[in-house]
Amino acid sequence: MTARTNGSPSRAELIADAALALLAERGMRGLTHRAVDERAGLPQGSTSNHARTRQALLEAAVRRLAEREAQVLAPGEMPVPDGGTDQLLDALSLALHRYLTDHPALLVCRYELALEATRRPALRTFFDRTGALFREPLIALMAGAGSAEPERHALSLVAWCEGLMFSCAAGSYHASVPTREELRKGFGELLHGMLGR
Repeated sequence: MTARTNGSPSRAELIADAALALLAERGMRGLTHRAVDERAGLPQGSTSNHARTRQALLEAAVRRLAEREAQVLAPGEMPVPDGGTDQLLDALSLALHRYLTDHPALLVCRYELALEATRRPALRTFFDRTGALFREPLIALMAGAGSAEPERHALSLVAWCEGLMFSCAAGSYHASVPTREELRKGFGELLHGMLGR
């Protein structure tokens, strides 16, 4: 990866961000090495030098998507509940609301790449590996909250979030994103049901 200078994005980040922008705007068919060069404002052939194959370009997009999602969702900063879930509910609802309202294009990219991964076993492996960066902290959070089955409860929480994100990004709720308070209430109902409180 090219080193950053003065906080500016590296060439690798420019390429990956351009790839994500193209995925959000044009879908998988619009993602080509040449289109990435044009979108990033780089000389022709720059993307090919960085990611020679389509697989390499898709992996770069998945890697960058995970980095940007980590900035939005901040899984490592979620508070471990200490006798209650109020702080956790606040953090979960804030992170999901921020994603839904401020970064809808990232969600479109996520679904484009997830669907492509169903057709490319090598990308599936790579996609799943990056997904573990979010799954494992959530399992730890559920264990810290007192879950008797943290892996199963983490899956239920992820499935609920994924359903909301898809509905708000590409489904029938795209024009009516829930408020932060509505999300907090939903998370509360889930967690209280799981934890028996």
